[in-house]
Amino acid sequence: MNIAVLGAGSWGTTLAVLLAKKGHQVRLWAHRPEFAALLDRERENTRYLKGTRFPENLQVVADVRTLVAWSQMIVTAVPSQALRQTALGFSDIPLDGKILVNVAKGIEIGTGKRMSEVLLEVLPGLKVSQIAALYGPSHAEEVSKEQPTTVVASSQLLQTAEKVQEAFHTKMFRVYVNTDIIGVEIAGSVKNIIAIAAGISDGIGFGDNAKAAIITRGMAEISRLCLKLGGDPLTISGLSGIGDLVVTCLSRHSRNRYVGEEIGRGRSLDDVISQMNMVAEGVHTSRAVFELSRSVGVEMPITQAVYEMLFEGKPVQQAILDLMTRDPKQERY
Repeated sequence: MNIAVLGAGSWGTTLAVLLAKKGHQVRLWAHRPEFAALLDRERENTRYLKGTRFPENLQVVADVRTLVAWSQMIVTAVPSQALRQTALGFSDIPLDGKILVNVAKGIEIGTGKRMSEVLLEVLPGLKVSQIAALYGPSHAEEVSKEQPTTVVASSQLLQTAEKVQEAFHTKMFRVYVNTDIIGVEIAGSVKNIIAIAAGISDGIGFGDNAKAAIITRGMAEISRLCLKLGGDPLTISGLSGIGDLVVTCLSRHSRNRYVGEEIGRGRSLDDVISQMNMVAEGVHTSRAVFELSRSVGVEMPITQAVYEMLFEGKPVQQAILDLMTRDPKQERY
């Protein structure tokens, strides 16, 4: 199969290598021509994924329109807030018969749209049955070393999810399928906000009790938003939900947990972000989800606290006190 991977960060590069090793003809797109030329010449992404060599059947290109026209499957691996602009770059290319697999996790600022909704809005003629999301606990650092990983391919059309499963599934990269793309996208995006909260807890020096509470009550927030937007709350118990939530809240590889930890230690958001060379999706998503939750009337206190700490300068200790002193409630509501 001819597969285009849009986005030459750590995750896009990892998936491009995985697909090429499986025997597909793969072309990896980098939006800066000079970076694309460097990657193709060095046959390794030393900036984002050092130590992973490119197979011969993996090419790196900078012309997105020609690439999309050539492909049978398109994997969008750009940061979530860049997806709209990236898709606009090939919106005049016919997409009949092609499958779009989004792996970016986030909610768009200003619109509150999931990534599949952004693609449908930007790309004329694209059908919802052509779109899939590939989400789950899957750090690039481990997948690139062929360590055991499980993810879920989700599409409203089961056959589309199964085609994605067939394309990506390997002996160390196990792909499940489901048809609840709403739940998968909500869970896979909001978990990054909860990971920032978990990192803040670590940075302050709180213990296991606090971390467990953040993860558990974070799941409750995700479930409420999922249900409100038409998803299946049972999805939250799966790989894109509890699976991705746990790994993002606990892992040393988690950029979102790292951001939170540094905030908990007293650093400013601008200072932390300025010294990172990769995107922490939860930062932007916390703004988008906070606005979305208010517009649809879903209570998300952890999300609100993270938003206030990141963007309104609320002191960390005050945010924690406000969370802990809210009115008592039933566990399920």
